[in-house]
Amino acid sequence: MTVTLADVADACNLSTSTVSRALSDPGKVNAATRSRIERVAREMGYVPNRVARSLVSGRTDTIGLVVPDIANPFFPPVIKAVQARARDKGYSVLLADTDEHAADEIDRARSLGKQADGLILASPRTSLEGLHQFAGGGPVVFANREVPGASSVVIDEAEGMAQAVEHLVGLGHRRICYLSGPRRSWSNKQRHDAVVAASKEFGADLLELGPFEPQMQAGMRAADVLQSAGATAAIAYDDLIALGVMARLSEQGMTVGREVSVIGIDDSPMSQTAYPMLTSIHVPGVELGTTAVDLLLAQIREADGDEPADGAAPGTALRLETRLVIRGSTGLPVG
Repeated sequence: MTVTLADVADACNLSTSTVSRALSDPGKVNAATRSRIERVAREMGYVPNRVARSLVSGRTDTIGLVVPDIANPFFPPVIKAVQARARDKGYSVLLADTDEHAADEIDRARSLGKQADGLILASPRTSLEGLHQFAGGGPVVFANREVPGASSVVIDEAEGMAQAVEHLVGLGHRRICYLSGPRRSWSNKQRHDAVVAASKEFGADLLELGPFEPQMQAGMRAADVLQSAGATAAIAYDDLIALGVMARLSEQGMTVGREVSVIGIDDSPMSQTAYPMLTSIHVPGVELGTTAVDLLLAQIREADGDEPADGAAPGTALRLETRLVIRGSTGLPVG
């Protein structure tokens, strides 16, 4: 026999509306009551009827997440964090991968939005004008892309990049190369601006090469150009490019960390599997995903007529800090 919401309410000696709020919007019920309702519902084997609830509320208890490339190691931690946070809040996640086809991004997001209560666009490649237009269509949060007037959570590249340049200069490197990422990448512009500012601050001679796609193969091509540039150290747009550089230099018999120092950005799990292990700027992907969900749910609550949670009001722009993690791919320059 199917256990209904009314059965749980009778067992708890509470109103059906209170039990419904506790199970569908836990923040509206005090912790002790909510805990008792959840325990009783679990013991009775109550399973929420999402379809029926959706017909009444107009909500699907689902959020959409759009990423440019699920194979890029930057995104899996973000995706897992979004899924974990959404699950804790009673939501499911629909995922779309645009495969770096920026022209398809907004169409893919609109399609996903028809099935979800709100959307998170991670590192979108669409123009700022296009994102502004899209932002007015319903609850949406931009992760790792700042869109003025819209809710966004972004990575502050300045501190991590300053630490990277200071580290290289402290080792004795004077000519540093930045291996830039895709031209369409908002993150690349932020990283470029940050490395330029840090190089001026610490007196490094900066050379820029690229653009390169965030792929190891592109990093291997970058290594060939790097060797003729006269730089003793390189900071790559991301770990994939940096690892490609290291692989190519090792192929040619060069010692990474001695003849050339290499720094990546992301601090992905792959950075610790290389030899030597890759020095990298840690980017808080988990925090990025978690914060994006909180901002999105605040918008959804406001759309339902509720007050958003403190510190997560729609339109909020939050910044997360980066830091350098030093490993074996950086060292004193030869000679």
